[in-house]
Amino acid sequence: MSEVYRRVVITGMGVVTPIGLTINDFWQAMMEGKSGADVITKFDASRFKTRFACELKDFDPTNYADRKSSRRQDSYTHYAFASSKMAVEDSGLDIENLTEEEKSKIGVVFGSGIGGIDTFYKQSIINHEQGPDRISPFFIPMLIPDIAAGSLSIHYGFTGPNYCIVSACATANNNMIDSYMLIRQGIADVMLTGGSDSAVNEMGIGGFNASRALSVRNDSPQTASRPFDANRDGFVLGEGAGALILEELEHAKKRGVDIYAEIIGIGLSADAYHITAPHPDGLGAIKSMKLAVENSGINLEDVDYINMHGTSTPLGDIAETKAIKKVFGDHAYKMNVSSTKSMTGHLLGAAGAVEGIASILAINNNIIPPTINFETPDPECDLNYTFNKPQEKQVNIAMSNAFGFGGHNTTVVFKKFED
Repeated sequence: MSEVYRRVVITGMGVVTPIGLTINDFWQAMMEGKSGADVITKFDASRFKTRFACELKDFDPTNYADRKSSRRQDSYTHYAFASSKMAVEDSGLDIENLTEEEKSKIGVVFGSGIGGIDTFYKQSIINHEQGPDRISPFFIPMLIPDIAAGSLSIHYGFTGPNYCIVSACATANNNMIDSYMLIRQGIADVMLTGGSDSAVNEMGIGGFNASRALSVRNDSPQTASRPFDANRDGFVLGEGAGALILEELEHAKKRGVDIYAEIIGIGLSADAYHITAPHPDGLGAIKSMKLAVENSGINLEDVDYINMHGTSTPLGDIAETKAIKKVFGDHAYKMNVSSTKSMTGHLLGAAGAVEGIASILAINNNIIPPTINFETPDPECDLNYTFNKPQEKQVNIAMSNAFGFGGHNTTVVFKKFED
Protein backbone atom coordinates (compact mmCIF):
# COMPACT_ATOMS: atom_id res chain seq x y z
CA MET A 1 0.00 0.00 0.00
CA SER A 2 1.25 3.46 -0.89
CA GLU A 3 2.41 5.64 2.03
CA VAL A 4 1.72 8.80 0.03
CA TYR A 5 -1.81 9.70 -0.98
CA ARG A 6 -2.26 9.76 -4.73
CA ARG A 7 -4.19 12.24 -6.85
CA VAL A 8 -7.47 11.04 -8.35
CA VAL A 9 -8.88 12.33 -11.63
CA ILE A 10 -11.94 11.65 -13.77
CA THR A 11 -11.20 10.26 -17.24
CA GLY A 12 -14.59 8.91 -18.33
CA MET A 13 -18.28 9.68 -17.83
CA GLY A 14 -21.61 8.29 -18.97
CA VAL A 15 -25.27 8.99 -18.22
CA VAL A 16 -28.76 7.81 -19.03
CA THR A 17 -31.24 10.37 -17.74
CA PRO A 18 -34.79 11.54 -18.41
CA ILE A 19 -33.38 14.55 -20.30
CA GLY A 20 -30.67 12.80 -22.30
CA LEU A 21 -29.19 9.36 -22.96
CA THR A 22 -25.68 10.63 -23.66
CA ILE A 23 -23.39 13.17 -22.00
CA ASN A 24 -23.82 15.64 -24.86
CA ASP A 25 -27.61 15.36 -24.92
CA PHE A 26 -27.74 15.64 -21.14
CA TRP A 27 -25.65 18.81 -21.13
CA GLN A 28 -27.56 20.37 -24.01
CA ALA A 29 -30.87 19.69 -22.27
CA MET A 30 -29.63 21.37 -19.11
CA MET A 31 -28.52 24.38 -21.09
CA GLU A 32 -32.03 24.56 -22.58
CA GLY A 33 -33.66 24.21 -19.17
CA LYS A 34 -35.52 21.10 -20.28
CA SER A 35 -37.84 19.25 -17.92
CA GLY A 36 -37.89 15.46 -18.04
CA ALA A 37 -41.25 15.20 -16.26
CA ASP A 38 -44.38 13.96 -17.99
CA VAL A 39 -47.41 11.72 -17.53
CA ILE A 40 -46.39 8.18 -16.54
CA THR A 41 -46.45 5.71 -19.44
CA LYS A 42 -45.02 2.59 -17.74
CA PHE A 43 -48.29 1.74 -16.01
CA ASP A 44 -51.79 3.08 -15.47
CA ALA A 45 -51.25 5.70 -12.75
CA SER A 46 -54.85 6.97 -12.69
CA ARG A 47 -55.41 5.57 -9.17
CA PHE A 48 -52.39 7.34 -7.70
CA LYS A 49 -52.08 10.77 -6.10
CA THR A 50 -49.09 11.43 -8.37
CA ARG A 51 -49.56 10.50 -12.00
CA PHE A 52 -46.32 11.77 -13.52
CA ALA A 53 -42.59 11.12 -13.26
CA CYS A 54 -39.28 11.64 -15.03
CA GLU A 55 -39.08 8.43 -17.07
CA LEU A 56 -36.31 7.44 -19.45
CA LYS A 57 -37.42 7.96 -23.02
CA ASP A 58 -36.46 5.74 -25.98
CA PHE A 59 -34.16 3.54 -23.89
CA ASP A 60 -33.34 0.10 -25.30
CA PRO A 61 -31.15 -2.11 -23.06
CA THR A 62 -30.04 -4.21 -26.03
CA ASN A 63 -28.09 -1.20 -27.29
CA TYR A 64 -25.72 -1.77 -24.38
CA ALA A 65 -25.88 -5.51 -23.60
CA ASP A 66 -26.93 -8.69 -25.41
CA ARG A 67 -30.61 -9.67 -25.42
CA LYS A 68 -30.13 -12.80 -23.29
CA SER A 69 -28.35 -10.94 -20.51
CA SER A 70 -30.87 -8.10 -20.66
CA ARG A 71 -33.76 -10.50 -20.01
CA ARG A 72 -32.04 -11.60 -16.81
CA GLN A 73 -31.47 -8.10 -15.44
CA ASP A 74 -33.67 -5.59 -13.69
CA SER A 75 -34.01 -2.21 -15.38
CA TYR A 76 -31.72 -0.60 -12.78
CA THR A 77 -28.94 -2.91 -13.99
CA HIS A 78 -29.79 -2.04 -17.60
CA TYR A 79 -29.21 1.62 -16.76
CA ALA A 80 -25.98 0.83 -14.91
CA PHE A 81 -24.64 -1.09 -17.93
CA ALA A 82 -25.59 1.68 -20.34
CA SER A 83 -23.93 4.49 -18.39
CA SER A 84 -20.88 2.34 -17.61
CA LYS A 85 -20.39 1.33 -21.24
CA MET A 86 -20.29 5.03 -22.17
CA ALA A 87 -17.90 5.86 -19.33
CA VAL A 88 -15.50 3.03 -20.16
CA GLU A 89 -15.46 3.94 -23.84
CA ASP A 90 -15.07 7.63 -22.98
CA SER A 91 -12.03 6.83 -20.81
CA GLY A 92 -10.21 5.11 -23.64
CA LEU A 93 -9.46 2.00 -21.57
CA ASP A 94 -8.25 -0.69 -23.96
CA ILE A 95 -10.27 -3.50 -22.42
CA GLU A 96 -9.22 -6.17 -24.94
CA ASN A 97 -5.51 -5.69 -24.30
CA LEU A 98 -5.44 -5.27 -20.52
CA THR A 99 -3.24 -7.78 -18.72
CA GLU A 100 -4.54 -9.79 -15.77
CA GLU A 101 -2.31 -7.71 -13.51
CA GLU A 102 -3.78 -4.50 -14.88
CA LYS A 103 -7.33 -5.83 -14.44
CA SER A 104 -6.53 -6.68 -10.83
CA LYS A 105 -5.97 -2.97 -10.18
CA ILE A 106 -9.31 -1.96 -11.70
CA GLY A 107 -12.40 -2.19 -9.50
CA VAL A 108 -16.14 -1.58 -9.63
CA VAL A 109 -17.92 0.11 -6.74
CA PHE A 110 -21.37 0.87 -8.09
CA GLY A 111 -24.56 1.31 -6.10
CA SER A 112 -28.32 1.44 -6.17
CA GLY A 113 -30.51 3.03 -3.56
CA ILE A 114 -33.41 0.62 -4.00
CA GLY A 115 -32.21 -2.13 -6.34
CA GLY A 116 -34.63 -4.26 -8.32
CA ILE A 117 -37.93 -2.96 -6.97
CA ASP A 118 -39.50 -3.40 -10.41
CA THR A 119 -38.51 -7.08 -10.43
CA PHE A 120 -39.74 -7.54 -6.86
CA TYR A 121 -43.14 -6.10 -7.74
CA LYS A 122 -43.58 -8.19 -10.89
CA GLN A 123 -42.43 -11.43 -9.26
CA SER A 124 -44.73 -10.82 -6.29
CA ILE A 125 -47.66 -10.69 -8.70
CA ILE A 126 -46.51 -13.93 -10.34
CA ASN A 127 -46.30 -15.60 -6.92
CA HIS A 128 -49.76 -14.36 -5.98
CA GLU A 129 -51.43 -15.30 -9.27
CA GLN A 130 -49.49 -18.41 -10.37
CA GLY A 131 -47.78 -19.70 -7.25
CA PRO A 132 -44.19 -19.91 -5.97
CA ASP A 133 -43.15 -22.50 -8.56
CA ARG A 134 -43.44 -19.80 -11.23
CA ILE A 135 -41.04 -17.37 -9.55
CA SER A 136 -38.06 -16.68 -11.82
CA PRO A 137 -34.80 -18.44 -10.89
CA PHE A 138 -33.17 -15.07 -11.57
CA PHE A 139 -35.44 -13.25 -9.11
CA ILE A 140 -32.87 -12.82 -6.33
CA PRO A 141 -29.89 -11.79 -8.49
CA MET A 142 -32.15 -9.40 -10.42
CA LEU A 143 -33.35 -7.90 -7.14
CA ILE A 144 -30.27 -7.30 -5.00
CA PRO A 145 -28.63 -3.85 -5.18
CA ASP A 146 -25.06 -5.17 -5.57
CA ILE A 147 -25.69 -7.21 -8.72
CA ALA A 148 -24.97 -4.29 -11.08
CA ALA A 149 -21.50 -3.93 -9.56
CA GLY A 150 -20.91 -7.68 -9.73
CA SER A 151 -22.21 -7.98 -13.28
CA LEU A 152 -20.06 -5.09 -14.49
CA SER A 153 -16.99 -6.68 -12.91
CA ILE A 154 -17.77 -9.97 -14.67
CA HIS A 155 -18.51 -8.26 -17.99
CA TYR A 156 -15.22 -6.35 -18.10
CA GLY A 157 -13.06 -8.85 -16.20
CA PHE A 158 -12.10 -6.26 -13.60
CA THR A 159 -10.82 -8.18 -10.54
CA GLY A 160 -10.08 -5.27 -8.23
CA PRO A 161 -12.36 -4.13 -5.37
CA ASN A 162 -16.00 -4.93 -6.13
CA TYR A 163 -19.00 -4.02 -4.01
CA CYS A 164 -22.01 -1.77 -3.61
CA ILE A 165 -22.80 0.84 -0.97
CA VAL A 166 -26.49 1.54 -0.29
CA SER A 167 -27.27 4.84 1.42
CA ALA A 168 -30.57 5.87 -0.17
CA CYS A 169 -30.17 9.07 -2.18
CA ALA A 170 -26.55 9.50 -1.05
CA THR A 171 -25.67 6.14 -2.64
CA ALA A 172 -23.77 7.28 -5.73
CA ASN A 173 -21.72 9.79 -3.76
CA ASN A 174 -20.79 7.13 -1.19
CA ASN A 175 -19.70 4.76 -3.96
CA MET A 176 -17.69 7.54 -5.59
CA ILE A 177 -16.08 8.46 -2.27
CA ASP A 178 -15.03 4.87 -1.56
CA SER A 179 -13.62 4.57 -5.07
CA TYR A 180 -11.65 7.76 -4.53
CA MET A 181 -10.22 6.46 -1.25
CA LEU A 182 -9.29 3.09 -2.77
CA ILE A 183 -7.22 4.85 -5.43
CA ARG A 184 -5.75 7.35 -2.99
CA GLN A 185 -4.42 4.52 -0.84
CA GLY A 186 -2.99 2.50 -3.73
CA ILE A 187 -5.46 -0.40 -3.56
CA ALA A 188 -6.65 0.35 -7.10
CA ASP A 189 -5.43 2.37 -10.07
CA VAL A 190 -8.79 2.73 -11.82
CA MET A 191 -12.37 2.52 -10.53
CA LEU A 192 -15.69 2.31 -12.34
CA THR A 193 -18.20 3.93 -10.02
CA GLY A 194 -21.64 5.52 -9.92
CA GLY A 195 -25.25 4.75 -9.16
CA SER A 196 -28.45 3.56 -10.81
CA ASP A 197 -32.12 3.34 -9.86
CA SER A 198 -35.40 2.43 -11.54
CA ALA A 199 -38.35 2.91 -9.21
CA VAL A 200 -40.99 4.38 -11.51
CA ASN A 201 -43.54 1.64 -10.93
CA GLU A 202 -46.65 1.10 -8.82
CA MET A 203 -44.74 0.43 -5.62
CA GLY A 204 -42.26 3.25 -6.14
CA ILE A 205 -44.90 5.89 -6.80
CA GLY A 206 -47.29 4.42 -4.23
CA GLY A 207 -44.63 4.18 -1.55
CA PHE A 208 -43.37 7.72 -1.95
CA ASN A 209 -46.97 8.96 -2.13
CA ALA A 210 -47.65 7.21 1.16
CA SER A 211 -44.72 9.06 2.74
CA ARG A 212 -46.02 12.33 1.26
CA ALA A 213 -42.71 12.97 -0.46
CA LEU A 214 -43.87 13.43 -4.06
CA SER A 215 -45.29 16.46 -5.82
CA VAL A 216 -48.95 16.09 -6.79
CA ARG A 217 -48.92 18.86 -9.40
CA ASN A 218 -50.71 16.63 -11.93
CA ASP A 219 -52.04 19.58 -13.92
CA SER A 220 -48.49 20.67 -14.82
CA PRO A 221 -45.92 17.85 -14.57
CA GLN A 222 -43.18 19.74 -16.39
CA THR A 223 -43.16 22.48 -13.75
CA ALA A 224 -43.64 20.23 -10.71
CA SER A 225 -39.99 19.98 -9.73
CA ARG A 226 -39.36 23.51 -8.50
CA PRO A 227 -36.62 23.60 -5.87
CA PHE A 228 -36.56 26.73 -3.66
CA ASP A 229 -39.85 28.03 -5.05
CA ALA A 230 -42.36 28.99 -2.35
CA ASN A 231 -44.97 26.71 -3.95
CA ARG A 232 -42.88 23.54 -4.12
CA ASP A 233 -44.80 20.52 -2.89
CA GLY A 234 -42.40 17.58 -3.11
CA PHE A 235 -39.95 15.91 -5.44
CA VAL A 236 -40.58 14.30 -8.83
CA LEU A 237 -39.47 10.67 -9.05
CA GLY A 238 -36.94 10.00 -11.78
CA GLU A 239 -34.93 7.05 -13.07
CA GLY A 240 -31.55 6.60 -14.70
CA ALA A 241 -27.87 6.16 -13.97
CA GLY A 242 -24.53 7.91 -13.96
CA ALA A 243 -21.07 6.32 -14.21
CA LEU A 244 -17.58 7.72 -13.82
CA ILE A 245 -14.08 6.38 -14.38
CA LEU A 246 -11.83 7.51 -11.55
CA GLU A 247 -8.13 7.07 -12.14
CA GLU A 248 -4.83 7.69 -10.42
CA LEU A 249 -3.23 10.73 -12.02
CA GLU A 250 0.08 9.18 -13.13
CA HIS A 251 -1.77 6.16 -14.52
CA ALA A 252 -3.98 8.46 -16.59
CA LYS A 253 -1.02 10.53 -17.79
CA LYS A 254 0.81 7.40 -18.84
CA ARG A 255 -2.19 6.45 -20.99
CA GLY A 256 -2.23 9.96 -22.48
CA VAL A 257 -5.98 10.42 -22.03
CA ASP A 258 -8.02 13.55 -21.50
CA ILE A 259 -8.80 14.48 -17.90
CA TYR A 260 -12.15 16.08 -17.06
CA ALA A 261 -11.43 17.17 -13.50
CA GLU A 262 -9.81 16.15 -10.23
CA ILE A 263 -11.49 15.07 -7.00
CA ILE A 264 -9.82 17.01 -4.23
CA GLY A 265 -12.03 16.47 -1.20
CA ILE A 266 -14.84 14.55 0.43
CA GLY A 267 -17.16 14.96 3.39
CA LEU A 268 -19.44 12.51 5.19
CA SER A 269 -21.72 12.81 8.19
CA ALA A 270 -24.97 11.67 9.79
CA ASP A 271 -27.90 13.77 10.95
CA ALA A 272 -28.74 11.26 13.71
CA TYR A 273 -32.14 12.93 13.73
CA HIS A 274 -34.96 11.28 11.72
CA ILE A 275 -35.38 8.42 9.24
CA THR A 276 -36.71 10.64 6.42
CA ALA A 277 -36.65 14.32 7.45
CA PRO A 278 -33.42 16.36 7.38
CA HIS A 279 -32.28 18.13 10.51
CA PRO A 280 -34.16 21.45 10.34
CA ASP A 281 -30.96 23.44 10.80
CA GLY A 282 -28.99 21.29 8.37
CA LEU A 283 -26.47 20.23 11.02
CA GLY A 284 -25.40 17.07 9.17
CA ALA A 285 -25.08 18.95 5.88
CA ILE A 286 -22.99 21.61 7.64
CA LYS A 287 -20.58 19.00 8.93
CA SER A 288 -20.34 17.23 5.55
CA MET A 289 -19.54 20.42 3.67
CA LYS A 290 -17.10 21.67 6.31
CA LEU A 291 -15.23 18.38 6.22
CA ALA A 292 -15.11 18.47 2.42
CA VAL A 293 -13.63 21.98 2.41
CA GLU A 294 -11.07 21.10 5.09
CA ASN A 295 -10.21 17.83 3.36
CA SER A 296 -9.66 19.70 0.09
CA GLY A 297 -7.23 22.20 1.59
CA ILE A 298 -9.06 25.08 -0.05
CA ASN A 299 -10.53 28.32 1.24
CA LEU A 300 -14.28 28.80 1.46
CA GLU A 301 -14.15 31.57 -1.14
CA ASP A 302 -12.50 29.19 -3.64
CA VAL A 303 -15.80 27.36 -4.21
CA ASP A 304 -17.48 28.71 -7.34
CA TYR A 305 -20.53 26.44 -7.57
CA ILE A 306 -22.53 23.95 -5.52
CA ASN A 307 -24.84 21.43 -7.16
CA MET A 308 -27.27 21.20 -4.26
CA HIS A 309 -29.23 18.15 -3.21
CA GLY A 310 -32.22 20.47 -3.75
CA THR A 311 -35.10 18.01 -3.99
CA SER A 312 -37.99 20.50 -4.13
CA THR A 313 -39.33 19.45 -0.73
CA PRO A 314 -40.54 22.11 1.71
CA LEU A 315 -38.15 21.08 4.52
CA GLY A 316 -35.12 19.87 2.58
CA ASP A 317 -34.50 22.97 0.49
CA ILE A 318 -34.59 25.25 3.55
CA ALA A 319 -32.32 23.00 5.63
CA GLU A 320 -29.68 22.82 2.88
CA THR A 321 -29.88 26.57 2.30
CA LYS A 322 -29.33 27.19 6.03
CA ALA A 323 -26.37 24.82 5.98
CA ILE A 324 -24.69 26.58 3.05
CA LYS A 325 -25.10 29.96 4.73
CA LYS A 326 -23.70 28.62 7.98
CA VAL A 327 -20.66 27.08 6.30
CA PHE A 328 -19.83 29.83 3.77
CA GLY A 329 -21.02 33.01 5.49
CA ASP A 330 -20.94 36.00 3.14
CA HIS A 331 -19.50 33.88 0.32
CA ALA A 332 -22.74 31.90 0.22
CA TYR A 333 -24.30 34.86 -1.60
CA LYS A 334 -21.38 35.35 -4.00
CA MET A 335 -21.18 31.89 -5.51
CA ASN A 336 -23.71 30.11 -7.71
CA VAL A 337 -25.79 27.19 -6.55
CA SER A 338 -28.45 25.22 -8.40
CA SER A 339 -30.50 22.04 -8.38
CA THR A 340 -30.43 20.02 -11.59
CA LYS A 341 -33.19 17.85 -10.07
CA SER A 342 -35.50 20.58 -11.35
CA MET A 343 -34.83 19.05 -14.79
CA THR A 344 -34.00 15.37 -14.19
CA GLY A 345 -36.27 14.75 -11.23
CA HIS A 346 -34.87 12.86 -8.26
CA LEU A 347 -32.85 9.88 -9.48
CA LEU A 348 -32.52 8.42 -5.97
CA GLY A 349 -29.37 6.29 -5.79
CA ALA A 350 -28.17 7.64 -9.13
CA ALA A 351 -28.54 11.29 -8.15
CA GLY A 352 -25.03 11.86 -6.81
CA ALA A 353 -23.36 10.43 -9.93
CA VAL A 354 -25.51 12.37 -12.40
CA GLU A 355 -25.18 15.59 -10.40
CA GLY A 356 -21.45 15.05 -9.95
CA ILE A 357 -21.19 14.78 -13.73
CA ALA A 358 -23.24 17.98 -14.08
CA SER A 359 -20.75 19.67 -11.74
CA ILE A 360 -17.78 18.42 -13.77
CA LEU A 361 -19.41 19.66 -16.99
CA ALA A 362 -19.93 23.05 -15.35
CA ILE A 363 -16.17 23.14 -14.68
CA ASN A 364 -15.33 22.09 -18.23
CA ASN A 365 -17.69 24.55 -19.88
CA ASN A 366 -17.58 27.41 -17.36
CA ILE A 367 -21.37 27.49 -17.32
CA ILE A 368 -23.68 26.97 -14.35
CA PRO A 369 -26.70 24.74 -15.11
CA PRO A 370 -29.95 26.35 -13.97
CA THR A 371 -32.67 25.62 -11.47
CA ILE A 372 -35.79 25.75 -13.63
CA ASN A 373 -39.48 26.32 -12.82
CA PHE A 374 -38.93 29.20 -10.42
CA GLU A 375 -41.91 31.54 -10.08
CA THR A 376 -42.50 32.60 -6.47
CA PRO A 377 -39.73 33.62 -4.04
CA ASP A 378 -39.42 31.87 -0.68
CA PRO A 379 -37.98 34.28 1.91
CA GLU A 380 -36.13 31.38 3.56
CA CYS A 381 -34.41 30.48 0.27
CA ASP A 382 -32.38 33.56 -0.62
CA LEU A 383 -29.20 32.35 -2.34
CA ASN A 384 -28.19 32.69 -6.00
CA TYR A 385 -29.91 29.53 -7.25
CA THR A 386 -29.25 30.32 -10.94
CA PHE A 387 -32.96 30.43 -11.63
CA ASN A 388 -34.41 29.45 -15.02
CA LYS A 389 -31.36 30.17 -17.21
CA PRO A 390 -27.76 28.92 -17.23
CA GLN A 391 -25.09 31.45 -16.33
CA GLU A 392 -21.62 31.80 -17.78
CA LYS A 393 -19.03 31.91 -15.03
CA GLN A 394 -15.46 30.78 -14.47
CA VAL A 395 -15.79 27.55 -12.51
CA ASN A 396 -12.58 26.20 -11.02
CA ILE A 397 -14.03 24.38 -8.04
CA ALA A 398 -17.47 22.80 -7.75
CA MET A 399 -19.07 20.95 -4.88
CA SER A 400 -21.83 18.34 -5.14
CA ASN A 401 -24.10 17.41 -2.22
CA ALA A 402 -26.16 14.23 -1.88
CA PHE A 403 -28.23 13.37 1.17
CA GLY A 404 -30.33 10.30 1.92
CA PHE A 405 -33.14 8.88 4.03
CA GLY A 406 -31.55 7.65 7.24
CA GLY A 407 -29.72 10.95 7.73
CA HIS A 408 -26.79 10.24 5.38
CA ASN A 409 -24.88 13.31 4.17
CA THR A 410 -22.15 13.32 1.51
CA THR A 411 -20.17 16.01 -0.29
CA VAL A 412 -17.63 15.68 -3.12
CA VAL A 413 -15.37 18.53 -4.28
CA PHE A 414 -14.21 18.68 -7.91
CA LYS A 415 -11.47 20.95 -9.26
CA LYS A 416 -10.46 22.02 -12.74
CA PHE A 417 -7.46 19.84 -13.58
CA GLU A 418 -4.01 21.38 -13.32
CA ASP A 419 -0.92 19.25 -13.71
